[in-house]
Amino acid sequence: MTSYRKLLKRLSAMDAAELRFRTVACARREAGRIAFRACRPAWAREALASALQADDRRVARAVRYLADHNWTEAHECLSDYFGSRAPRFVLDLRRREAISREISAVFPAAAGQAAQRADRILQERFDLLGYRDLRFSIDGRDAIDWHLDPVHGKRAPVVHWSRVPYLSPSCGDHKIIWELNRHQHWLVLGRAFWLSQDQKYRDGFVRQLDSWMAANPPATGINWASMLELALRSLSWIWGLHFFVQPAGSTGSCRDALPWTVDLLLGLDHQLTHVERNLSRYFSPNTHLTGEGLALYVAGRVLPELRRAPSWEASGRAVLLEQFSKQVNADGGHAELSTHYHRYTLDFYLLALAIARATGDRLAEPTFAEAANRLAVFARSMADRSGRLPRIGDEDAGALFPICGRDAADVTDSLELAARLLARPDLAIGPAAEEPMWMTGQSFSAAETPVNWPSVALPASGYFVSRSPRGDHLVVDAGQHGFLNGGHAHADALSLTLTVADQPFLIDPGTGCYTVLPATRDRFRSTRFHNTLMLNGCSQSVPDGPFGWQTMATGAAHRWQSNQAFDYFEGSHDGYSPTFHRRAILARLGLWFIVDAVQGEAPQHADVHWHLDPSWEPTLVDRWRLRADHRDGRRVWMLSCGGAMEVFRGRDGGQDLGWCAPAYGPLVPTTTVRLRRRAQAPFVLVTIVIDAREPPTVEALPVEVDGNAQVAVAFRVRTTAGNDVALFAFDQENRIPKGATPALHKGAGLETDARLVVRHERPDGTLTAISLVDGAVVRDLETSQELTLSRPISDLHVRFTSGAGFAALSSQSLPDIRFTAATRAWSSSARLAGQRVGL
Repeated sequence: MTSYRKLLKRLSAMDAAELRFRTVACARREAGRIAFRACRPAWAREALASALQADDRRVARAVRYLADHNWTEAHECLSDYFGSRAPRFVLDLRRREAISREISAVFPAAAGQAAQRADRILQERFDLLGYRDLRFSIDGRDAIDWHLDPVHGKRAPVVHWSRVPYLSPSCGDHKIIWELNRHQHWLVLGRAFWLSQDQKYRDGFVRQLDSWMAANPPATGINWASMLELALRSLSWIWGLHFFVQPAGSTGSCRDALPWTVDLLLGLDHQLTHVERNLSRYFSPNTHLTGEGLALYVAGRVLPELRRAPSWEASGRAVLLEQFSKQVNADGGHAELSTHYHRYTLDFYLLALAIARATGDRLAEPTFAEAANRLAVFARSMADRSGRLPRIGDEDAGALFPICGRDAADVTDSLELAARLLARPDLAIGPAAEEPMWMTGQSFSAAETPVNWPSVALPASGYFVSRSPRGDHLVVDAGQHGFLNGGHAHADALSLTLTVADQPFLIDPGTGCYTVLPATRDRFRSTRFHNTLMLNGCSQSVPDGPFGWQTMATGAAHRWQSNQAFDYFEGSHDGYSPTFHRRAILARLGLWFIVDAVQGEAPQHADVHWHLDPSWEPTLVDRWRLRADHRDGRRVWMLSCGGAMEVFRGRDGGQDLGWCAPAYGPLVPTTTVRLRRRAQAPFVLVTIVIDAREPPTVEALPVEVDGNAQVAVAFRVRTTAGNDVALFAFDQENRIPKGATPALHKGAGLETDARLVVRHERPDGTLTAISLVDGAVVRDLETSQELTLSRPISDLHVRFTSGAGFAALSSQSLPDIRFTAATRAWSSSARLAGQRVGL
């Protein structure tokens, strides 16, 4: 009954276009299943004759040879044609030797590295996803089993593609099977072939193509079940054609034993036609659909020799143009809110742009350039100084063009390609990368001094990024719960990641798996596996199957202020309504205050989890302090105010916390720190992260809540470099009503109307600076020092100089400022943000 109701609900939500599409698709699948039962499909090389557009004499000759079943001569004609025609792909075959020489000159180790990786592939040893040295064979056989999951020892059934239960654990992990069958390792063989000129890499490619065709007849098995997988495989085959085709008489060419160009073009024609007829318009209208559109567009533009190319091109272009407006947010973020799938989408549009330029598609090029630019700016904003994206949402360790085996989180190659295609050198990070040279055939000179990207708000996607010039990098998530059904989202509202001086410190533990281990899937996308607060042992969002959710929390940002001295974020989410979790973060160079407020009335059991990167060795000094030492010698402290600390290590045999998945698949032991408090709401937990050698201390200070504020907290942090006295006050309405007088809050010896004030002191207590957010008054009740502004300001940092003066920084124009001490009064009328003022 429940499934019947779900079906009725789904049908009622469909419009006429979707109903027509699904009806036609269903009828086509049913007809295919009937035909499959009657006669198993097989490849027919002679069918390529009718699939080719014989405009060139060599192609016309190939068509005649195909009609006569002379596969060898047909292959020779096609090889000569594709090996010498004008370039239409990113690889220019006419410049093969020049490109290879230039890459070897710029990257002297490239040839050796390429050969090492390619030799392992010839030995049929594969590094896929997070797994290493996989062998896809049974009982020691030499041939690759293209339907096998060797990790779990399962094999998908060889049935009609629509009957393959690929989401069932009975098939093993479909991601592992599909990753091999994307044939992206052919790019690795192609790189080694071009750089070494060793024919063994070309021969290995031909053998694998022949093996795959024999094991995967049309419409048969798991490798025909996902249109995205066919699309990505088709792109790899197009790469293979351009890497390995050799015109007659070229250096090192020889007569092939197998007519592989015939088979490759025949396979492309079948697969792309299958994709076009079964586009994921309503099944997975996300990166699945754009990836399918990309393959159709690329094949249609690159291979006009195939009769169906104009249809593929039109369908693919329409998908890419349409989905840009649907899937790319105003700030450039991908709608699925997964950094990994954002990187995929960036690469999709970069390749589309490169092909549009190579083939002169003026209709699509401007929009593809706009999409690539918006996606690249977002990726540059989210990446840390070394070019690594934080792990947010699902991540499967895949890539669109893994030529050199770069880590999937390393986006430097994509950003450099964007810098080249868009003429924006500011997008590039670090030294030149090899991959863009394969994509463009040109070397690239990035700016001598990389651009220091600023802290930035990305409100359409819900991310807020704080960074410093020395390599500190914090990202907090305060957005929607994914896209459509949230298939690649996690229960991570208000979660954050933190890199300290280029070293990842607080991480998202990753994805683990998708379908093969349901408990692991749910564990790694639960709230306790993210750097955020969990109430009463429950996730903010509740899963429903591997790619769905029963409930979805929505995050909201209330404050984002950024100036040259500090960044401030404040947000909340509704996942525990009527109780609300509210988080405030103050980020300063080497110092982070994270304040978690539980706003409500009932007794609550709150846990705040912090997941450390495995490169840190933590030591719990006491219940309130943890020391973390990095293998490079850096030391970071974590302090707690309001909740006692516990440490969980996966290496000690823990089965729950203390684990991460740096890439899809294998789990790696790490450390999870938990802050726990049981109390009557409202209450607050504070976490402080300090980059310091010597041990700091923290103490809670009394605070009085008044007026519009519902909850407040005050504390003092002492270090050998100085002290910070902080007062945070959370209001109930997220704003002060118009016309109302701001309430004054007392705590830590301060009185203020600000939602945040921090008094910075030398170790002897001498005032050095004041930071505030949303306020106009700060009074020190012990020293009678007072800072007053002529009007409230969103953010302000006042640094007191050694003489009679001070410097003020803000993201806004400054109001009149007055500072009164026991012996003197300083004032200024400052109007420009960041202007130095004083008497």
